Amino acid sequence: MHRREFIRHTSAAAGVISAGALATTALDDGAAVASTRRTDALRVHIVLFDGVEEMDCIGPYEVFSAAAMHSPNGIEVRYVTTGQPGLVRCGYGTGIEVKYRWSPEAADVVIVPGGGYAHREGPGVWAEIDGATLPRALAAAPREGLTISSLCTGAVILSAAGLTKGRPCTTHHGAKNYLREQGGLVKDARVVDDGDLVTAGGITSGLDLGLWLVNRELGPDVATGVETMLEYEARGTVWRKN
Repeated sequence: MHRREFIRHTSAAAGVISAGALATTALDDGAAVASTRRTDALRVHIVLFDGVEEMDCIGPYEVFSAAAMHSPNGIEVRYVTTGQPGLVRCGYGTGIEVKYRWSPEAADVVIVPGGGYAHREGPGVWAEIDGATLPRALAAAPREGLTISSLCTGAVILSAAGLTKGRPCTTHHGAKNYLREQGGLVKDARVVDDGDLVTAGGITSGLDLGLWLVNRELGPDVATGVETMLEYEARGTVWRKN
């Protein structure tokens, strides 16, 4: 039996257990996690670029891929690029083949990971900002029904697109001061949910970002099913706007 199928079956047999996703509450009002019932597949696009941090992109990809096994309507998760489809080289040298072009009109959630923030020269977030293609694409992307999200220093690219100015947000601890200087209302939370803008902290918070969005869009049963399957409970506090 395929490893993932084995895990899925054993998770189901064990039943859904209470875990971190259910324990997470909003910082400002203590409200329970919203559970939106979708009638179609959730479409998630994760933007890749040279220099991207491996875990930044692989963490949420794993969460949403696992969630597809627990959601009756399925999830379409894919890597996309604003450049030509092909091989993207991550920060530590991992190569990922990206087949799909940037198409936010065909997504419900767009996730922008980070990487390369500590190195002004070379591939990573600064090169993407200097090139301007991704920030411009993000600036033009907002529409009703689309959630734009980031994790780690991906928020710096959102800032360059003008999407975090005057809005609650977060990023890797090493970039929080920069995000504040650019006008972001930085919160000390693992995930910050401001409706159509959802940001998360450093590197491993991609797991928590994914679990929070799964919880919000597909409900806590799906989220706790994923937690059981991955043997990971969501960490930290989610700050959520009233």
